[in-house]
Amino acid sequence: MSERKIYDDELFAHFITFSCYKRRRLLDHDQPKRIVLGVLCEQLQRQSAMCVGFALMPDHVHAIVWFPRTKQLSRFMHGWKRRSSYGIRKWQEQVDFRYLQQTSPKEPVWQSKYYSFEIYSNQKLEEKLRYIHLNPVRAGLAEKAVDWRWSSARWYEQQKSVGVPLGWPR
Repeated sequence: MSERKIYDDELFAHFITFSCYKRRRLLDHDQPKRIVLGVLCEQLQRQSAMCVGFALMPDHVHAIVWFPRTKQLSRFMHGWKRRSSYGIRKWQEQVDFRYLQQTSPKEPVWQSKYYSFEIYSNQKLEEKLRYIHLNPVRAGLAEKAVDWRWSSARWYEQQKSVGVPLGWPR
């Protein structure tokens, strides 16, 4: 089987998906979701990146990010996953210790890999953004995309803040 290739040598947006370890529902509570979004904001600022859209699901995360320089995705994902793992694990130790009793302390928060799809056109960018925003609706978490507070849909439909600075790549 061939190794999955990440293309990061051109300035295009990346549609990213990554999952909780063993697809556990580690993002059922609001605080872990806040941690993931807080670290996303920090990582965007660190790397002068732009978030086009996102949705946090109970067991996985979708985002579209764009970088002003090439070869940034791997470092971005490493920082986002590592620092959010630390924050979620710390929160679990303090608040959700019941979950920790059911798992091994050596088990990670996130699966080690992530999926990236490179977006070459505005048409594909809009398609992927719709897919992200409708994910909570398809999963039965909300009736309309705008109702799911853990996505960027409210920004696009109602211009309401979603806690993450959003933009559109050039």
